[in-house]
Amino acid sequence: MRKSDIEQEIEKLREEINYHNYRYYVLDSPVISDAEYDKLMRRLEGLEARHPELITPDSPTQRIGAKPLDTFGTITHTIPMLSLNNAFSIEEATEFDERIKRLLSTHPALSPEGRGGNVMIEYVAEPKIDGLAIELVYEDGRFTAGSTRGDGYTGEDVTQNLRTIKSIPMRLLKKQGLGTRDVGLVKNKPPAPSPQPLFSTPSRLEVRGEVFLPIKAFEKINKEREKAAEPLFANPRNAAAGSLRQLDPRITASRPLDIFCYGVGVVEGIKFKSHWETLEALKGFGLKTNPLIMKCSGIKEVLAYHQDMEGKRDNLPYEVDGIVIKVNDIGLQERLGVLTRSPRWALAYKFKPREETTKIHKIEIGVGRTGALTPVAVMEPVEVGGVTIERATLHNQDEIDRKDVRVGDTVVVQRAGDVIPEVVMVIKEKRSGREKPFKIPEKCPLCNSKVERIGAIHFCTGGLSCPAQVKETIKHFVSKRAMDIDGLGDKHIEQFFDDGLIKDVADLYYLKKDDILTLERWAEKSAENLMDAIEKSKHPTLPRLIYALGIRQVGEHIAHVLAEEFGTLEATMKADKERLLSVRDIGPETAESIYDFFQEPHNIKVIEKLNKAGVVFPQIKKAAGKLAGKTFLFTGALESFSRDEAKELVEKQGGKTGAAASKNVDYVVAGAEPGSKYERARKMGLHVITEEEFKRLLGL
Repeated sequence: MRKSDIEQEIEKLREEINYHNYRYYVLDSPVISDAEYDKLMRRLEGLEARHPELITPDSPTQRIGAKPLDTFGTITHTIPMLSLNNAFSIEEATEFDERIKRLLSTHPALSPEGRGGNVMIEYVAEPKIDGLAIELVYEDGRFTAGSTRGDGYTGEDVTQNLRTIKSIPMRLLKKQGLGTRDVGLVKNKPPAPSPQPLFSTPSRLEVRGEVFLPIKAFEKINKEREKAAEPLFANPRNAAAGSLRQLDPRITASRPLDIFCYGVGVVEGIKFKSHWETLEALKGFGLKTNPLIMKCSGIKEVLAYHQDMEGKRDNLPYEVDGIVIKVNDIGLQERLGVLTRSPRWALAYKFKPREETTKIHKIEIGVGRTGALTPVAVMEPVEVGGVTIERATLHNQDEIDRKDVRVGDTVVVQRAGDVIPEVVMVIKEKRSGREKPFKIPEKCPLCNSKVERIGAIHFCTGGLSCPAQVKETIKHFVSKRAMDIDGLGDKHIEQFFDDGLIKDVADLYYLKKDDILTLERWAEKSAENLMDAIEKSKHPTLPRLIYALGIRQVGEHIAHVLAEEFGTLEATMKADKERLLSVRDIGPETAESIYDFFQEPHNIKVIEKLNKAGVVFPQIKKAAGKLAGKTFLFTGALESFSRDEAKELVEKQGGKTGAAASKNVDYVVAGAEPGSKYERARKMGLHVITEEEFKRLLGL
């Protein structure tokens, strides 16, 4: 193909992929299958790999891949991102409307048709998303920069992290030809309706929005962090802020952040007449706006909207803590002006807080599967957001010290993220002097083993001699994603353990039906079903088996990595720290945790018991081929195939591919314009080959 033809095809692919991203992530209305989308993306990746000089920052392939930063830079907002004044009652919201009318009455120039204070103000009301305010900058329709709100005048440059959010378009949709392009995108299908931009793409567009983490994603991330013995995020807002402010964009990309756009800063080439028109234009450009936004005639409709949204709050997939009210007419906005830190024409009308006051009776220590000790406040029962709360997490000792929480304190509690009960603050004015400070004990309250601190978390060193850890380990072992023993719930495990039927995970496979039938609430059929489920679980996959063992910092992903790398449980058990560190995605702490687990005699004994009980320890057979046992590293652009195609060829021939130069790499394949990997490989003395030599190794 001629270069001009290649450029045209690349540009066409980018437009199609951007459009389908818009259909999927913004409209939630895809018009092609995942397989068709993947095919488009693979074709673009292949062309860009062979022609890296044609790669542009706004290409769909460039969302992830930027190098980790040492620190964030700063960006100054052209127009300050002001905060909003708050209202917490109908009276305060009504006063906002009356204040606007007084200004109109006092200043006839502001009053349409000379109606003064009797004018009916048109507002736009929208959900107030509890996330992180950001600004996106588009120049000639291309995303060029993004920043946090910061202090309102200067924010952190988080451009490369914002690129990873799929609902943020790298290019704005264009007015020209959008309707006709629909026809060509989906063969043999009628064009799907899509909003038309009201205006042509502006030369510069500064978009304001709120980045957030959906509630289900928040819950999933916290579960994963709990399994890895990492501190939990307090709420979705903190999780979103922490995710967006990662120096490594790959971490941001692993968390499904989303965005709703709600306004603009500088816009060059367009003059909007109303806020509603602004939102419609943003939607037309392919930016995501909240579908629950409403135009309201007068404050009564705003109040009704607030009541309706507060009623819907529990059923929304994201956190909202109120509504935002804005004067719709931009001419009026400009004349009303701003105060030092907030506009006169907008207001945040908050919902009733999901916080209540109660008293802490005592602080207990919970011990998790990994031995992590979590302090929990036991309180006078109080209803928060329709749920009665008696216990709330205090997270760790640092949080207790920071908030100065004491036994006997009167405290404010909330459902963090409307899910996890949490102590927000202490009401120190209500102290009597009899309150007692709390420190996590030096010995485990359940097994009396020594407690050691790692980072912010305290751990019981008792391991599987600690009954709490054993119970939690067994619960993890039988779970759906581990050995998947159906019908064995947490209460059953507590019952079996407390009655002495099981002392470790291996004892499950030595249970007898007659022993189970001696326990309360067990009948012939239920005992028989459990025995069948236990027998069925004796044939796990290797990743499931490794994950089920409950090794600290080994989640499902690392379990798969270990299985693929070592092929057998025995080989994994024999690996020393240095060998483990050579495996992709395994860092020093994880390597040490894996090594220590398999050095513990009790763990070895349990694994041997599992084997004797008939649990199959599967093997992953390495593919035989010309490249068996060899590891390849690719750098630079290849002519004959894309990077993904080259990796697939290696794996089909039994080889592996690496992500960085290391002593475990056998061949470094250098294509056109190789980067830093090539320089590092040469310094390390690794075997560097050309693409032609690579093809000869493959027999091509």
